[in-house]
Formats: sequence, structure tokens, C-alpha cells
Amino acid sequence: MSLQRRLLLYLLICAPLVWGVALYFSLSRARLEVNELFDAELIRLARQVQATLGHGLPVEAVPPPPAPKGGAVRTGDADEGDLAVAVWDRSGQLMISDREGVQLPYRPERGGFVDEQLRGHAWRVYYLQSFDGRWLVASGQRVYERDELVYGLTVSQVVPWLLVLPVLLGVMAWAVRRALSPMARLTRVLQRRPANDLQPLPEERAPAELRPMLGAMNGLFARIEQMLVRERRFTADAAHELRTPLAVLRAQWDVVQHAGSPAERAAAEAKFGIGLDRMDRLVTQMLALSRVESGIAPTLDEVQWTPIVEQAMSDCLALAERRNIELACDWPPPGRHPMPLLGNEHLLTVLLRNLLDNAVRYAPAGSAVTLRIGQESIEVENAGPPLSAEHLARLGERFYRPDGQQEVGSGLGVSIVRRIAQLHGLELVFGSRADGTGVRALLRFDNAHR
Repeated sequence: MSLQRRLLLYLLICAPLVWGVALYFSLSRARLEVNELFDAELIRLARQVQATLGHGLPVEAVPPPPAPKGGAVRTGDADEGDLAVAVWDRSGQLMISDREGVQLPYRPERGGFVDEQLRGHAWRVYYLQSFDGRWLVASGQRVYERDELVYGLTVSQVVPWLLVLPVLLGVMAWAVRRALSPMARLTRVLQRRPANDLQPLPEERAPAELRPMLGAMNGLFARIEQMLVRERRFTADAAHELRTPLAVLRAQWDVVQHAGSPAERAAAEAKFGIGLDRMDRLVTQMLALSRVESGIAPTLDEVQWTPIVEQAMSDCLALAERRNIELACDWPPPGRHPMPLLGNEHLLTVLLRNLLDNAVRYAPAGSAVTLRIGQESIEVENAGPPLSAEHLARLGERFYRPDGQQEVGSGLGVSIVRRIAQLHGLELVFGSRADGTGVRALLRFDNAHR
């Protein structure tokens, strides 16, 4: 069910319901006011009769007045027919009664208002004793007369409302459609928009209720645009970078096929193996970069550094043995915990593995690479030549590799490390060691994210 139909349904149900509740309370209030009015009239009538008795009364009872000529009571005389007055003396003898068919009951023990049933009709009777106890005056009225007045007043109010209610509901339906027209326009705009149009929707003239949704949609468009830009850039970079190693592999394979001697063939096969290693590393690093740039937030848990360091150093051990590099790891002193962090252990393993791999690849053969786990930072350093200012400025650019590199690489390792560090609120800084030699990679908390 659409939002417009749901809102209209609620209005069509709630409006008559609220109207009915208001009618009930209005009817109750009108009944209360009418009862107060007629009760006051009965009290006034009884007091007037009692005041009249003080000027003298015939010894014999006064008979009730004759019925009006013509038999039936006229419509205009209905109020008189629904009223009755009676007076009794001290002995209980009826002295005055103004109605022949209705006899108010004698209640010497009562005073004030009493609800009675007389000849099948409900009556409201007021009893008033004289101060000397000589007379008992009673004035009564049929309850129907009161109800008739209440219902008459209510009907006079209800009928116009009943006639206006369909018009009111129609106006509310029109108002709902009019109020929801911005949503209909937004729906049409989105339906006509092509899939590649990710421009933000204007929010200035939108109703206040739609602005949060438009803001969320524009944020979604921006994130999708960023993701598409990353994918296009990644696809373009991948196509560019894969073209060269594939061409090299094709050429080296031709050399292997046309080798004229075993020695020439062995040399060609060795170069072909190096090309395969480069291709394998390039594809592995590109897949890792694609995962960390996917935009999906990683699951964060309390990091246990021991298994992460063991796995990263184990992955780099074969390369370190081939280049005769000593791998070392320094932990905090006993009683001090390593760097506290909430993170994804798989991504942090990739981060450390890339840092160690780069340190081992570019360290002088026979030297050492040290991984230092501190309480506030993590350091990886080697004894290689210090990096130039130009190299440091471009370090982290994807597929960037300085000239003269002998080791197989893709130029993606530092980009992957920086991205993983950003996801964990860390900052990656490169520089020289404390003595000015070698290269040191420092991971520390990024103050902008703390």
C-alpha cells in the first residue's frame, strides 16, 4: 500500500472516530447543562408555590384543572403537560394537584430531588418542606422533556456536520495528495534519471520532511560515484600495468621456444620464471588493493598482535632466507602491553606483511630487518640506503617504482598499507633511522581520528 493511500485510510478512519468521540462528549455536556437548567426551574417553581401558601389556602383540597378543550394537548402545550405540582398538609392530605392523570407520590421523609417512575415514565421530582412543617410542596417534570431538548439541540448541531463531513473528507484527501506531490515529483525525477547520472538532487526547495532523505540519497550517490571512480581507476591501472608484463612474458616465451642451446634455454627459462613471479605478485597485490578499496567497513575486534606478527614474518621468511636477511622482532618490556587497537586481524596481517616484504626486498643482502612493536606505534626498519626527498614525496603512489630496481615488484604495496592504516585510524610515515641511515616505516595513531 502506498504512503498516500495509507495516510488517506488513517484520515478516513480517524476523522469520523474523533468526530464521534467529540459528539459523545458534546451530548453529555449538553445533557448536564439542560438538567441543571430544569432543576433550577423546578426549585424556583416549588419555592413560588410555597410562598403562595403563606397568603392562605382553602380548607378543602383544590381539584386539578380540567384538560384543555379539543381533547389532545397541542404541540405548543407539551411543556405544560410534562410538568406537575402537588401540595400536602401536615397530615399527608393532598391539598393541591395540577394534573389529573399524574399524581406525584407523597414522600414526607424526603427532601430535594428524587427520580421516580410514574405510569411507566421517568420523572424528576423536587420536594420542599416548609419551615414550620405545615406544607410539603413537590414539583416534577418528565425526563423525556429534558432528553427531547438535549436531542433536539444535538441534532441541530449534528445534521450540518453530517452534511459537511463528506466535503471535509474530500478536502482532506485533496490536501493529502497536494502535500505528497513533492514525493511524486521526486519519484518521476528518479524514474527518468539515467543509471550513470549521479548528480546530487537539489534540496533547497524541498519540504523539510524530505530533506533528510534527499541528504541521505545524495550521500549515497556520492559514495557510489567514489566507488565507480575507484573501480574505473583500478581497471585502467590494471589494464595498463598488466600490458607490460604480459608482453614481456610473451617475448620471453618466444625466446624459450627458439633457444638454440641448453644454456641459452636455461637463461631464458630463468628470466621467464622471474616474469611469472612478477605477474603473480602484481595480481596478488591488485586483488589485495581491490579488497581494501571496496568501501566495505571491516569487522573490528580487539587485536592480538602475536598471531599477526607470526603470520607476517612467516610469509616473508622464504624471501629473507633467499637474500640472507635476518628478521628480528622487538616486543615491549614485560608488564607492558603492545599497541592497543581495534581492528581486522586479516587486514593488519596484510599490512605488516607488505611492510616487511618491502624492507626485506630493498635491504642490502646479509643485513637485518627489525619489526618493533611499541605501546603507541609500530616500526619496521632496514639498513638500506636512505630515500631521497623526491622518492619520499611519491612513495605510496600506485604502480610507482623508482628506476634501477632489481627486485620484482608492482608498486602497490605502500598504497595497500596506507589504505589499511586509514581504515584503522593509523598514519604511515617514512623516514630514516635515528642515526640517519636506512629506511624506517612508522605506524602511529592519526591525531585527526583520535
